Amino acid sequence: MQLSPQEIAERSASAMWARDDASKWLGGSLDAVGPGTASLSMTVEKHHTNGHDICHGGFIFTLADSAFAFACNAYNQLAVAQHNSITFIAPGRLGDRLTAQAREVARFGRSGIYDVRVVNQDDRLIAEFRGNSRTIEGKHFDEDGK
Repeated sequence: MQLSPQEIAERSASAMWARDDASKWLGGSLDAVGPGTASLSMTVEKHHTNGHDICHGGFIFTLADSAFAFACNAYNQLAVAQHNSITFIAPGRLGDRLTAQAREVARFGRSGIYDVRVVNQDDRLIAEFRGNSRTIEGKHFDEDGK
């Protein structure tokens, strides 16, 4: 029986999540995944805040990067970041629930482009992230069951 694209995305995400200590340490939650898409969220806690008493940009970047990773790995092909950039729009505040919503823009050859929108619980835009991926050798799971 051949797996559907959604089943492949879910099994790939499950395999990745089992080993993703960084996203778990961040306090991240994998909320949804599909072919070329993923949504992760986290609550800004005191240890995420910087000297301005707002969420440190590195944690926002990490949340967006994790959503990007699950989106570009949704095809049971190992994919890594080739280049990422982020633009911060508004601060994340203590207690905010930040959600990073990743979507595929394009896949071509071994490369992909993904946009990630980070919003708070009021759907206020916090950051825009763009990630470029590159597939490498390997798979998350054996589709043939061998």
